[in-house]
Amino acid sequence: MPYRKTNFVNGNFYHVINRGVNHDAIFKDEKDYRRFLDSTNFSRFDSEVQFSYFNRISEKARGEMLERFEKTKGPLVDILVFSLMPNHYHYLMRQLLDGGVQTFMRNFQNSYAKFFNIKHERIGPLFQSAFRATPIESEEQLVHTSRYIHLNQVSSSLVEITDLEKYPWTSFPEYLGKKRYNFVNTKPILEFFDGDRIKYKKFVFEQADNQKELQIIKNQLN
Repeated sequence: MPYRKTNFVNGNFYHVINRGVNHDAIFKDEKDYRRFLDSTNFSRFDSEVQFSYFNRISEKARGEMLERFEKTKGPLVDILVFSLMPNHYHYLMRQLLDGGVQTFMRNFQNSYAKFFNIKHERIGPLFQSAFRATPIESEEQLVHTSRYIHLNQVSSSLVEITDLEKYPWTSFPEYLGKKRYNFVNTKPILEFFDGDRIKYKKFVFEQADNQKELQIIKNQLN
C-alpha cells in the first residue's frame, strides 16, 4: 500500500489505518490487544517517560501520571473512534498539537511493534507502512466514518451485529455508555445525535446490511 502524503492541521479530523506486513496478524491474543490499547493511551502524550516504565507502575500511579500529562502537556490527538481487527486497525482522531498525528503514530506503533516482536520471537517491520490517513472534509463524512469503523467487525463477519456491543476491541461500547477506555472522546460524534446514545446505535445498526456508503469510504483508502 503506497504512502499518501497528508497535511495535518490542528483541529482537523483524520481516519487513520494500518495493516500488518503481508496482511499478517498484528494481534494473536488478548494480551496483545490490551498492550496495543495501553500504548495508545500513553502515546497520546509526547513524554520523556518510557512506556516500559509506565507499564510497570501501579494502576493508580499510571492514572496520576496521565492526569499530570493532561494538565502540563496536553494530548497530541483526540481519539474519537477505534476498531482493532486481527491484522489491521482503524482510528478516527483529531489533531490537537503541531505534529500530533505523526508523533502519536510513531510512538505507539514503535512501542507496540517492539513488544510484539520480542513476545512472538520475530524480526523485522510489523506494519506494512508508516500509516494511512484520510482527512475528514465534512460533518457527514465524520459521522459516516465513525459508523464505518464501528461496523468493521460486522462487515468482516467477525461478529454478528447483535454482538457488536460486546466486542471488546472497539470503541462502540463507549458510545452506548459502557465505559472501558477513558481515552475515547465520544462527544464530537454524539453531538450530531443530541447526545442520544440510542439514536447513534440505531444509526450504526441500520447500515449493517448495506455496504454502498461503506464501500465509498473504503475506496478512499486505496
